[in-house]
Amino acid sequence: MCEVFWFNSGMLKTPTPFQHELEMVTLEQLVPKGHLLRLIDRHISFDFIRERTQSLYCADNGRPAFDPVLLFKMLFIGYLFGIRSERQIVREIEVNVAYRWFLGLRLTDKIPDASTLSQNRRRRFAGTDIEQVIFDTIVEQAIGHGLIGGRVFYSDSTHLKASANKNKYDIHQVTQKPVHYLEELNAAIDEDRTAHGKKPLSDRDDDHEPPTKEVKISPVDPDAGYMVREGKPTGFFYLDHRTVDGVHSIITDTHITAANVHDSGPYLDRLDRMRERFGFDVGAVGLDAGYFTPHICKGLVERAIYGVIGYRRPNHKEGFYYKREYEYDASEDVYRCPSGEILRYSTTNRHGYREYKSDAKICHDCSSRSQCTSSKNHVKVVTRHVWQHFKDQLNLNRLSDTGKSLYKHRKETVERSFADAKQLHHHRYARFRGLAKVKAQALLAAACQNMKKMANLLERALRLYLQRFLPRKNSSRVLMKVLGGYLKKLAENFSSLLKRQILVTVTQ
Repeated sequence: MCEVFWFNSGMLKTPTPFQHELEMVTLEQLVPKGHLLRLIDRHISFDFIRERTQSLYCADNGRPAFDPVLLFKMLFIGYLFGIRSERQIVREIEVNVAYRWFLGLRLTDKIPDASTLSQNRRRRFAGTDIEQVIFDTIVEQAIGHGLIGGRVFYSDSTHLKASANKNKYDIHQVTQKPVHYLEELNAAIDEDRTAHGKKPLSDRDDDHEPPTKEVKISPVDPDAGYMVREGKPTGFFYLDHRTVDGVHSIITDTHITAANVHDSGPYLDRLDRMRERFGFDVGAVGLDAGYFTPHICKGLVERAIYGVIGYRRPNHKEGFYYKREYEYDASEDVYRCPSGEILRYSTTNRHGYREYKSDAKICHDCSSRSQCTSSKNHVKVVTRHVWQHFKDQLNLNRLSDTGKSLYKHRKETVERSFADAKQLHHHRYARFRGLAKVKAQALLAAACQNMKKMANLLERALRLYLQRFLPRKNSSRVLMKVLGGYLKKLAENFSSLLKRQILVTVTQ
């Protein structure tokens, strides 16, 4: 049996092409009212870029230059929307009406070529601090809007893959640099030895060659560091050390180093720089376990900052006692082993550790010796840093209710900031080669993250303000009219105090 299907083609019509028709529209009509670039343009000022770069342009010679605000806005588009290539940025601007609107270009205006961006970066802006100025000024605008609390901060680092093959490298012998706080540590060591009746350590022989180590250097990007960390990828990377505020996770500092630099190395200097630059009265910080070093703990305590640092389980040899099972008696300055015997002070070494040693005669006949030490002379040695009391103080902070409450927000602030940067702003890879260029990338990426968050927060606050104070009758119609025509003027006029009050309500 054959079934027949009838198809009615009366409702199916071939579309008529309209691409060549003329329409009377403005660029303003084509950009959605809630587009991110509209919000950024409404709430953030970029005029400072022109003022800070004016000295880099010749006033009476050469052909007219592109507005530096335009050039940096093009870069902002790339960072905001995760466009990695500058050539691709130009191609996207050619077809995206919202991008043209943000740049102040008409539909038929010529877009600066990608080489204009690269040549300005290599020539005009090279060696300047314009990227740092942009980042700092955006932070200052956030402070002016009341979006930064300035009391609690979270810091961490993440890796950016360098543009270098991990299998192609040269082996170099480099001199090991002493830690930057070596003089401070040596003074503490001498003071501790004197207090225990020991002579200060003699200076090392000047004729003695400083220690060296082998490092892998990339031939195409010598500034990148070869990273070998547990749970991390191996290869050439950079580290982005970032600090965010605890209120809205606004980024307040970002700093780039090679990946073979320890997280704790630049931390205190960056903390001081942030406090001096923006006048923050830092009350508390939350850090991961990588920052739990004697120098960091000492620095936080001396700065009267409530530090909470994560815990990392120490290395332990199976079958032996844990170090925590040896109790320290501060009143007598001795350790007591699990069997109750005393380990007395012996010396303070060059690395800043006191050495406490047991009595070999007692340990020789001890039934627990196999769980305590495997040394041939039957002496157990326990070390304690001269700054250990600072670490003990921060350990107490971590175990307190306040410390636990503060630390649990770390994953919602700095870790979330890195996740957004990698997922939405293409911050997994270094776009350029060289420390200075990668630093510029990190600063602009962080500035764009701040712009996005600031614009969204201020827009929410402004809408809440309008809904609260406009008359209820026809409120939606009035609201849309105000948002469409007069929102920018209102945003500039209503006071920062009122913004703070509204923002508190928004975040609840």
